[in-house]
Amino acid sequence: MSNESVAWHRVASRSKLTPNNPLAVEVGDKLIGLYLVDGQVYAIGNLCTHEFALLTEGFVEGDAIECPLHQARFSIKTGKVLSEPADADVPNYPVRVEGDDIYVGV
Repeated sequence: MSNESVAWHRVASRSKLTPNNPLAVEVGDKLIGLYLVDGQVYAIGNLCTHEFALLTEGFVEGDAIECPLHQARFSIKTGKVLSEPADADVPNYPVRVEGDDIYVGV
């Protein structure tokens, strides 16, 4: 995704995000999960591609999120599917942090 074509949206305060507690946010009709891994903020689609559960209600394991329904796993850094039963990636969104403000590019 080219940053020139991205519209940036303020979605949350950085102070509200902790490593094991992702935040669910919405930008228009997009459901997005925010994650803090090794001090870096990441944003990926919040719906599991297997059964459409909210990934932010799942379990953070290092830099992966496990779906709360059937244990499909996704990379928090890239959105890539890591294990079945999911077989499709979730979207990955660019993130910009300015002070305490988190912006997601859509």
